[in-house]
Amino acid sequence: MKVLYLTPWYPSKEDAMAGLFVQKHVDSVRNQGVDVRVLHSQTWGGLLRGWQQLKREWGLPDVVQLNVIQKQGVLALWLKRKYKIPYIIIEHWSGYLPENGQLMQMPAYKRRLYARIANKASVLLCVSNRLADAMRQCGVTNTDCRKINNVVDEFFYDKVESRKSKVERSSALGSAINSVGSKKTLLHVSCFDERAKNVKGLLRAARMLAYRRLDWQLVLVGTGVDYQEVRAYADELTFPEGLLQWRGVLPPRQVAEELAQADIFVLPSNYENAPVVISESLARGVPIISTRAGGIPEMVSSECGILVPPRDDQALTEAMATMLDHCSEYNRDTIRQAGQQYSYQAVGSQLANIYREVCTTL
Repeated sequence: MKVLYLTPWYPSKEDAMAGLFVQKHVDSVRNQGVDVRVLHSQTWGGLLRGWQQLKREWGLPDVVQLNVIQKQGVLALWLKRKYKIPYIIIEHWSGYLPENGQLMQMPAYKRRLYARIANKASVLLCVSNRLADAMRQCGVTNTDCRKINNVVDEFFYDKVESRKSKVERSSALGSAINSVGSKKTLLHVSCFDERAKNVKGLLRAARMLAYRRLDWQLVLVGTGVDYQEVRAYADELTFPEGLLQWRGVLPPRQVAEELAQADIFVLPSNYENAPVVISESLARGVPIISTRAGGIPEMVSSECGILVPPRDDQALTEAMATMLDHCSEYNRDTIRQAGQQYSYQAVGSQLANIYREVCTTL
């Protein structure tokens, strides 16, 4: 079976992180024995030249996989009309969410085009049910709409030494216990896009918490368009020395290690679909504090963490205080089990089955 992925986002020499979640879907279905090619370009010229070269060298695909409806969607629709090649869509874009609103800022003709492309897909896959609902509110009427998860790297599932064992080993060596012992670690990982991730809200909540107790530290991982602004804002709040730890950008394996050392993961988003860092935290067995935004409530049950309303600093402060007192009571094996659905095997087999289903129903 030959599957062509059409996507505007994909890792490249210029940006190794762009569309990394798409690459993981590709790898997951390749692991299932599917012959996959990827065509990605931000320009019409690049897209059409890439298609012509691919057709000469590889032939026609059995299925087209469209990731995000942009100009690539027009090509998918044309391939269906000309060659009768079915396409499915995996939609990740939060622009459909009313909290984001980017789709509704587009011209009406473009919104109608997006809806038409979505409705002509053999299957519409969304990374959250909340996104599917938002797409329906934007005029999408495709009746075969299903949920597909993003993929978590396999090393996030590696066995993690228990917190108790770490404390005992650290004490036996006579070393400072730090975050493993006297201080608990809250971890935040994001792209520092303030409009979506609300890192300033996290800092305000942490500052309120610092007036009450100092038995914790907040580790912040990542960078992005608002990183310097957020750092300056943190300086204005005048935290006690050492309470904030800024790690900057880390490769995925080091993010996995930060999660292994963390007691709590915190993501106070204003809006989301299905953040991969939540999936990674689940795979690592870390209790989560997040918001009832987008698809997050579909991912984080009461057994896995605490959810608060978006943009509610006080509720976030109270959740952090509660979790600091009770994080050890969460069953990490239960949390890890909830994260199994994001593995390469789980997601790849689901996608491969959908491709076979689409091919056999032509």
